[in-house]
Amino acid sequence: MRATTRTHAAPLAQQDVEPSYQTGFGNHFATESLPGALPVGQNSPQRAPYGLYVEALNGTSFTAPRAENRRTWTYRIRPSATHGPFRRLDNGLLRSAPFTEVEPPPTQMRWSPFPLPTAPIDFSEGLVTLGGNGDAANRFGMAAHVYGANRSMRQRVFCNVDGEMLLVPQQGRLRLATELGVLVVAPGEIAVVPRGIRFRVELPDAGEPGAGGSDSQSAVRGYVCENYGAPFRLPELGPIGSNGLANPRDFLVPVAWFEDLDTPHELVTKFAGNLWLAEMDHSPFDVAAWHGNLAPYKYDLARFNVLGTISYDHPDPSIFTVLTSPSDTAGTANVDFVVFAPRWLVGEHTFRPPWFHRNVMSEFMGLLYGQHDSKASGFLPGGASLHNSWAAHGPDAVTFDRASTADLAPQKLDGSIAIMFETRYLFIPTRYALESPALQQDYLDSWRGLRKHFTGKP
Repeated sequence: MRATTRTHAAPLAQQDVEPSYQTGFGNHFATESLPGALPVGQNSPQRAPYGLYVEALNGTSFTAPRAENRRTWTYRIRPSATHGPFRRLDNGLLRSAPFTEVEPPPTQMRWSPFPLPTAPIDFSEGLVTLGGNGDAANRFGMAAHVYGANRSMRQRVFCNVDGEMLLVPQQGRLRLATELGVLVVAPGEIAVVPRGIRFRVELPDAGEPGAGGSDSQSAVRGYVCENYGAPFRLPELGPIGSNGLANPRDFLVPVAWFEDLDTPHELVTKFAGNLWLAEMDHSPFDVAAWHGNLAPYKYDLARFNVLGTISYDHPDPSIFTVLTSPSDTAGTANVDFVVFAPRWLVGEHTFRPPWFHRNVMSEFMGLLYGQHDSKASGFLPGGASLHNSWAAHGPDAVTFDRASTADLAPQKLDGSIAIMFETRYLFIPTRYALESPALQQDYLDSWRGLRKHFTGKP
């Protein structure tokens, strides 16, 4: 976890291949795109190699404990401060906590797949907030968004000061150009961009990078968890031991690259819940070398080492936690990112789908592809569901009847991945979420078919 790696890569403009990666989670990485661009033996020499500027990025306070401290030293062509004044942009359908647009109902909710855009729109313009909790300015809680886009961001750059962004593509690949390197992320993978890191979203399957498309044929869609709280980390494993769930070696971090472009760029910054724009006369992706442990990363959900029962009963879904943002209460997450990946079910004399339950935690779910094992219909890829704190939920009537009488031979759940953002706080929906045509008004009907089976006998 604390090993240091040193990598070399050519500037991206000189590469015609997929980006290269370093492996590990929370490592102290060292990477340079020009030989000798990374100073040796000190962070801030009087004159940095190649005439570069030295700039530190601090994701935690200077005095955070060493195990929690996240910071990276960058060596760049120009300092980040070289931009014009910010002016306010319209937020569109993007919202931030505290959420106060509507009174949150306790009702269970489910949305059909959100529509793909047809008019030209990029990632920064296509973010739509469904809700969340906490307070972005005071840095606790989270927000759940969906995105839809059909063109690359071109000379537009996005920066989120309010929280780190966990991106979950559901349709179409994303190419994330960041200050610290490039990530290509496909459905079934995730990417995390730390708070304050500038990035650009391109659509590699919609033409040349930067060209983009303009119709639903080339559109992408997915989910975003905006984490206002402590940065995501790997959950503790306790009695599981030292291996299992998401293994550190499977996380990929980009190598250094840079653009030396003296062309106009727009810097869109999310700050205190609002969008702001500043003009730049150059590309901000001009970091020729960096070292540290504050960096974007990606992870392939297919590598999640699923653990489960090999005897009886359905374990708590916490065993499916990929990443967690802890709160000030031990064992109670600000937000967890959970995956329901392909796995074997072998529990004897056991009701195998998720049991009926009411949970103090709030559960926002999305479906990447396939069918979730607790729903026979209605929960579709690109859609979402919300079971707020203490909202009763569980398998629908069809699933219950089928699972109650099924042959309990070993069964492989395959061809499906569902994800969940689970949080300790009430999930407050936005007005858009409650008024969207995608909101299924008949969701409660999925439980109306549950019949009385009570016999009065053992």
